[in-house]
Amino acid sequence: MQMDDRKWTILQAIIKTYLETGEPVGSRTISKYPDLNLSSATIRNEMSDLEEMGYILQPHTSAGRIPSDAGYRFYVDRMMEDKDREVTEMKELMIQRQDKMELLLKQVVKVLAANTNYATMISGPQYHQTKLKFIQLSVVSPTQILAVIVAEGNVVKNKMINMEHGLDQETVLKLNILLNSSLNGLTIEQINLATISKLKEEAGIHSELVSHVLDTVAEAISQKEDVEIYTSGATNFFRYPELSDSEKASELISAFEEKHPLASLMDGPEPEADEHGIQVYIGQETPVPTMKDCSVVTASYDLGDGMYGRIGIVGPKRMDYDRVVGVLKNLTQQLDELFKKN
Repeated sequence: MQMDDRKWTILQAIIKTYLETGEPVGSRTISKYPDLNLSSATIRNEMSDLEEMGYILQPHTSAGRIPSDAGYRFYVDRMMEDKDREVTEMKELMIQRQDKMELLLKQVVKVLAANTNYATMISGPQYHQTKLKFIQLSVVSPTQILAVIVAEGNVVKNKMINMEHGLDQETVLKLNILLNSSLNGLTIEQINLATISKLKEEAGIHSELVSHVLDTVAEAISQKEDVEIYTSGATNFFRYPELSDSEKASELISAFEEKHPLASLMDGPEPEADEHGIQVYIGQETPVPTMKDCSVVTASYDLGDGMYGRIGIVGPKRMDYDRVVGVLKNLTQQLDELFKKN
């Protein structure tokens, strides 16, 4: 016999139900699953096959079934294959989208500089409120466990955890299932005290290990990658006498060429759902020291799913604020619509 899609769906249902209840699982319980449109008799036949294949077992006569070690192993291996495939597909998709975005953002910032006669900048989209995708614990030595955490945005965090007492493979498998079923798809904000307490309670004597894993999860889904910033129109500073002094202009142009001084402007607060996150910095208010004689207006564009970037316009303090704010609102709205379509 082979593991076809129907058997696999039933095995998943048995394992998930058993993880939740700790009680043997019967065919009537499985028949209520929305993914299955099968009679109890058909499910009993499939469960009988799964038992013969060694993936589930019957602890007592007339009782339901529970997963065997082989069943847990098949479940985790299949889950890891699915997650690896998801990550690979996500990487390919992100590379394609990133190439398109880079070309588009470079064009946007160039057109914006030409239309406003100011210096302009735009950041590539970044993940915020990143969701956890997958956790994998592996035994490295009798006293060491390797925790691999995969989060959205291709963020991978590895941590070696030292233990006084080693774990057997069955315990590691069960901890993998417990952690993934409890945490996958959650953001750092959603992993609250109630979730943590429940996890530790279910982990029992391994609660300290769970604490170490949760620390690594927090690091992985809280970290931010370096912001990619595209700029244009730095020579527009020479259009304004108050900024065209050779020393001032040189400092401003250097900031645009080096780009890293601009990160403090382009990594601002997350926008509200119904706003464009417009911020205006005048003179000394700007976090970039070389721009103390300038005004900076920034706005956020929102791609949804916790991803957003920022657009900025830099000019003299006498800039046309009304026009600049209007242009940014219109542009961010267009970018929001364009990205969400793609």
